[in-house]
This record gives sequence, structure tokens and C-alpha cells, in this order.
Amino acid sequence: MEHIDHILIVDDDREIRELVSSYLKKNGLRVTAVADGRQMRAFLDANSVDLIILDVMMPGDDGLVLSRELRAGRHKAVPIVMLTARTDEMDRIIGLEMGADDYLAKPFSARELLARIKAVLRRTRMLPPNLQVSEAGQLLSFGKWKLDTTARHLVDSDGTVIALSGAEYRLLRVFIDHPQRVLNRDQLLNLTQGREAELFDRSIDLLVSRVRQRLGDDAREPTYIKTVRSEGYVFSMPIEITEAR
Repeated sequence: MEHIDHILIVDDDREIRELVSSYLKKNGLRVTAVADGRQMRAFLDANSVDLIILDVMMPGDDGLVLSRELRAGRHKAVPIVMLTARTDEMDRIIGLEMGADDYLAKPFSARELLARIKAVLRRTRMLPPNLQVSEAGQLLSFGKWKLDTTARHLVDSDGTVIALSGAEYRLLRVFIDHPQRVLNRDQLLNLTQGREAELFDRSIDLLVSRVRQRLGDDAREPTYIKTVRSEGYVFSMPIEITEAR
């Protein structure tokens, strides 16, 4: 049976929930809409979804708190599109740093939201050609880290597992597959997202910052991902490949 993408809307505005739900359903998506974080948690405890639309400005736990919570839990790989009444770039930056995959400011058109949803789902499911999973599971070792290509998480030298979002995993794989090579922002967008992304220019910088945090890398004196001024980034560690057991 053909899979129908299931979208979860979390927004305290009933009119927005109803309008967006109706439009997405008319366009072939399965939709569930809830009003707050409590209802979101209750639904996700018993159900899985393909993407979450998360309003930032809500009473109680706001969208930033909920996004951070989702990224730390068992739904960490589910893509998130954030909605907000704010248009300030800093709010977008904070949203992306908290784990959102895209960001849309209110007021927005339902048609644009649908396009963003489709683009995010496509990017989430699309590995760049050099990352197609045709090999057996591998452990890619560098410094004190191992990247498990089957489980898609990091393991440090003490055996501690560090979870990665889909976007973080794709970016780290691109760096690992192109070590000692300077990659500019356009190349990173091409390799990780097929240049489908409509995110603003700083999105790659924010994603690099998130991956550095996962690696415990100091942005001022990085060990793994170094900044090359006016050019881009370079992954500076040698890579050792072993078969995963």
C-alpha cells in the first residue's frame, strides 16, 4: 500500500490548525492537529509522523522548547518546519539551532507551506549520490569518534552514543567523504541538499555549528572542521574505515 505522509501540526491558533489541515488533506497528506506541547507528547507517545509543523509562539512550552525536546528524544529524526509571527533573522537562527529544518513566518500562504513541506521531506529522504547506501554498515573513525553509518550516530572513545539529526548526519558524511578539501557553502548545499533548499545563506553555517557541538569542537580552535576564511570549511582529520559488526 502506498505510504501517505503524516503531518502533525502543533499550533494554539484553532483557525490556523483548521485552514492548514484542510489544505494539506486536499493535497493528499494525512494530517493531525493539536493545540500544545502536552497534546503533542500524548499523540507522539502512540503514533509516528513524517513531519512536524511547530508554532513558535505558544502558551506554556513554546516551539523552541518543544523542538529541543524532540531533537533529544526518540523522534529526533523527524523533520520540523517552524511557524512564527516574528520575522527577525535572530529568531530564525535560534529556531534552526534548536533543530528546525525550515522556518516560515506568519502570515504565510498554505501553498508555500505545502512546498516547504515537500522540499523538507525530499531533502530528508534524499542522500547525495556519494552517500547512497549500497555498502555494508561501516564505522568511520576519526580522532576520538566513530560514525556508525547504519545507526547514523556518533560513538566516542568511551562508548557514549551521540544522536544526530538527518541534516547533521548528511553534513558530517559529506565532510568525511571529502577530507582535506575546502568546501564552500554552495558546494555544501549541493552535496547535502541537492540545491533544493530555499533556506537563507547562514543555514549552512548554523548546521556546521551544530555538528561542531556534537563533536565537542571549539569553533575558535577547531580540531575537526576548520574554517577557511572567505572560502568555506575543511575537514582536517584522517579517516579510517572498518566494517560495522
